[in-house]
Amino acid sequence: VRMLGDGSGEWTKKLGLSLDLTARNMGVRSQRYSMLVENGVVKKLNIEAPGKYEVSGAETMLAQI
Repeated sequence: VRMLGDGSGEWTKKLGLSLDLTARNMGVRSQRYSMLVENGVVKKLNIEAPGKYEVSGAETMLAQI
């Protein structure tokens, strides 16, 4: 398991998963998601609905491995 950060948000933008919260004075952020990547290929992408935490957690990822 490798957890990676995206401090500049470039990866998130390229994935189309950025979330613009500037109207709430929170800037541009990443949507909540988890991803299973094997040998550079995305096998699973779990994107949360706004305000939810149901599919991106460790339990889901462990079940998908």
